[in-house]
Amino acid sequence: MSKNLVINKEKCISCGLCIKDCISNALEFDENKTPKFAKSGENRCIECQHCLSICPTGALSILDKLPENSNPIEEQNPDAILNTIKSRRSTRLFKNENISPELMDELKSALNYVPTGCNDHNLLFSITETREETNKIREYVITNLSRALRFLPFAGPAKKFKHYKKLLINKVDVIYRNAPHIIVAASPKNAPCKNIDPNIALSYFELYANSLGIGTCWCGFGQACFKIFPKLKKIFNIPKDYEPVYVMLFGLPDVKYTRTTQPEPYKFVKPDTSLI
Repeated sequence: MSKNLVINKEKCISCGLCIKDCISNALEFDENKTPKFAKSGENRCIECQHCLSICPTGALSILDKLPENSNPIEEQNPDAILNTIKSRRSTRLFKNENISPELMDELKSALNYVPTGCNDHNLLFSITETREETNKIREYVITNLSRALRFLPFAGPAKKFKHYKKLLINKVDVIYRNAPHIIVAASPKNAPCKNIDPNIALSYFELYANSLGIGTCWCGFGQACFKIFPKLKKIFNIPKDYEPVYVMLFGLPDVKYTRTTQPEPYKFVKPDTSLI
């Protein structure tokens, strides 16, 4: 498949940045110091678009992507970014309303930019865009789980629910926390980083959602339910060759936090290079 590398020779200043930054060593200069694909370079190209992004004059297009259609990269405020990270909380109290279609579109659009191993852009996201959709899934899971817990032992994935048996039997939603929306991140079963990429994607999703005033919650119970009820995979419209890796709840929070927490620090160690 042609990667359609095009160089605007009037704009190209032969700086070589696109060649230097190419992880696949797919580019080289021609006799006129114009970038081109090296031998077999087009096949090695992983379509990361670093060459498009790094070109200082906008002389390079690839994959039919034009530089003028990209956003300029702006300086970031590190204090603001750090505050966003510190301010992130798991929301378990949500308003009984949908987020707007405009906000939903913003969230979905941002997911196109999450990084993946080997630039494998084959992630799939199943999203309930209305509370009505979420309620149908909620009812299906809670009803079937409450029935199962009356008779089944707490084995395998069901161990997660041991301490919530009475609540679940009484159909209290300790799984989806009355959230209006659910997002399931799935990866192809043969993806190079199939168990990592969806979690990276949801981490980016979470921080961007929080910056928009949308609460999120990592939902381990929701993930466990995929193993207990295989039909959920079909309900969330996840293809057979994909695997749901993790679940996140989101919606307008019905709680407001006013300050960051003061977590105990993790352990940090230095490598012992004397062993080399």
